[in-house]
This record gives sequence, C-alpha cells and structure tokens, in this order.
Amino acid sequence: MKSRTAAIAFRLFFAALSLVAVGVQFFAVTVPQGHSIVNFFCYFTNLSNIMISIVFIVSALRLISGRKDPSDSDVAIRGGAVVYIAFVGIVFNTILADTDLGELIPWVNVVVHMIVPVAGVVDWLIWAPRRHLPFRVALWWMIWPAAYSIFSVVRGAIDGFYPYPFFNPNVSGGYGGVVVWCLVLVVAFFVLAVVIRWVGNLRHRSLHRTA
Repeated sequence: MKSRTAAIAFRLFFAALSLVAVGVQFFAVTVPQGHSIVNFFCYFTNLSNIMISIVFIVSALRLISGRKDPSDSDVAIRGGAVVYIAFVGIVFNTILADTDLGELIPWVNVVVHMIVPVAGVVDWLIWAPRRHLPFRVALWWMIWPAAYSIFSVVRGAIDGFYPYPFFNPNVSGGYGGVVVWCLVLVVAFFVLAVVIRWVGNLRHRSLHRTA
C-alpha cells in the first residue's frame, strides 16, 4: 500500500511540475511575444515532457482505481516515454549544454531538461515494469525519434525553422553533416533504448524472484 501511494504521489507531482513548466513557458513567453505556436510544439523536449506527464497521470489513475497489471502495450508505451525523456536529458546536458537558450525561462530549463528526465528514470527503476519486454520493443521505440528527425529536417528545408542546431545544414556543415549527426543520434538513442529495456527486465526479474 505504501509503495502504491508513493508511486501515485511521485507521478502526479512530477507530471504537474512538468506540465506547469511547459505551460508557463508557453503562456508567459511564446504566446505573449507572438512566437510560433507550431514551432513550440516542434521541440522534442516539450513533446517528451508532455508525453511522460500523460504516462505518469494515466499510471497514477490506474493505481488509484486499483488496477495492478498493465497490458503489454501499456508497459511498452511507458518505457518509450522513459527513453524519450531520458534522451532529452542526456542530449541537452552533453551536446546542447552551451547552446543559446534564447527566451527559455531558467527554472523551466532546469525542470524540463534535468529534473523530469531524472524523475522518469527513477520511476522506471523503483516501480519496474510488471511484464518482460521483448527486444522488438526497443525497435518500436525508434520509430518516433526517426520520424521526428525526418520531419524536422524536411520542415526546416521548407520554412527555415530547425528546433535543434544539428538538424540545420548551415550549422552542421551541410546536409552531409546533418546525416552524420542523425546517424550518431540514432545509434545513441538505440543504445539508450536497449539499456532502458534491459534495466526494466532486470528489475522485473528481481521483483519477481522476491515476490
């Protein structure tokens, strides 16, 4: 019971924190200053924070309603959200750490790029998936970031907006540089997906043996 209550409180708290941070940036900066709403929702950071928040809220509501054993798809979706938000934290704090953040509110930056990514991984470690995740799940997790990368490059070529510098050929040394960056990111993402799956299965087996 205590673990259930802790999981509910943890997920609702960090879902609220994430959504408040994204919402404040949107309503306090993007809208008042006339920035593109479409562009705001083209940042992988914002999309991933919204995604993990939805997963946290749905998971908490499931626990509140007394449901214990999620379906395979629920576990896969949750794991995917964890991979995406963890990737946000890793990429920002390595590749983008010195990038000009423009009008991003400092505390919002800390929440969406640092606190929430850590919370997503911690949640995965403490409340491990109740089902074993097959290897194909890691491949399914690759579809969204691959589609996002293609969309970002193509859209940037059309209207000039690139959410991140590694998608911009003018910054990355032409489209050859963009391809190299995308390949590096895909490989890194795949490694992360495999690790998240492996950790989830390891924790699942550990809990199953002690149950």
